[in-house]
Amino acid sequence: MYKTCMFCTRSLGTNQVIEHFPVGRRLAFDEGKGRLWVVCRKCLRWNLTPLEERWEAIEECERIFRDTPVRASTENIGIARHPGGLDLVRIGSARRREFAAWRYMQRFRRRLIRENAQHVPWAVGVIGLKVGLLTPFSGVMLAGAGAFYGWQFLRTVGRVRVGGGAGEDGAGEESRIVRFRSRDLRKLRLLPDDGEPGFAVEFRKLTQRARFEGEDARRVGAAVISGFNVGGGYRVQVESAVEQIESSGHPSRFIAETARRGHRYRRRRIGLIRSFPADTKLALEMALHEERERRALEGELWVLEQAWKEAEEIAAISDSLLLPAGTDEFFRRHGREGDLQPGA
Repeated sequence: MYKTCMFCTRSLGTNQVIEHFPVGRRLAFDEGKGRLWVVCRKCLRWNLTPLEERWEAIEECERIFRDTPVRASTENIGIARHPGGLDLVRIGSARRREFAAWRYMQRFRRRLIRENAQHVPWAVGVIGLKVGLLTPFSGVMLAGAGAFYGWQFLRTVGRVRVGGGAGEDGAGEESRIVRFRSRDLRKLRLLPDDGEPGFAVEFRKLTQRARFEGEDARRVGAAVISGFNVGGGYRVQVESAVEQIESSGHPSRFIAETARRGHRYRRRRIGLIRSFPADTKLALEMALHEERERRALEGELWVLEQAWKEAEEIAAISDSLLLPAGTDEFFRRHGREGDLQPGA
């Protein structure tokens, strides 16, 4: 049973309400289609659960939802808050636009609020300097804002494992974890590709060039696309993004068509994702995540399992970075508290 978010690698939390699935503080379920998601309370992304852990939990979610008096429902979607601290989102025969609003709007709205709040210290400092009041305070605000923007430029927006497949000679290719910083997003391009899935992700920096194709392109795209949408979006932009996906007929087809169409930026710079319209970037984020989920639903469960294993692996790496040097050697030599010693 998975315990970390496959997107932000943070803990999904636990609940004492659903006996067959005690993971998560907010669960979304669709009894008709047999789908169960854990909604991460940190990044608000929906994590699809493994098939074998789903059926009994869905039945239990439906029973508890009906027995919970505190709930709000529309014709197709409802939400209930259990006294035990668990939120249940019940999905019925919702249209795509209605479902997208429930699934994405809260996440994009939170990003929009956070992005606007980040500009407040800078604005306060500039206004204070202009009117000649509170100069020391304004200087502190400007310095703090400058440090924050510098951190934003250098922060890590995604870690993803690439490689690991079979090469042309049949030999296994060594996998590696690639880290993308916020500044790297300025050089990322979405380009057409003749193979599956119909697009590639390319990164160029000075003389360096890396091109990700096939499954690696899907995984890199899904890992970094949210970095282009840090400002979230308004409802009209989300609705426009849904319409773009619907007009293509399929999330994967929309991504491939966007790569073929491209967006020219300063003459020859074609395909730079940062130059895409805001609603197109939102649509890409939706399509990349829904494509991964669709493949898991159609039987490629290894995609889901690999994504979660990668999330837990990266979370473990991040946790180990916070420990003092020599901690692992100390544990190997003395054992952790409560571990059985040899001969015990």
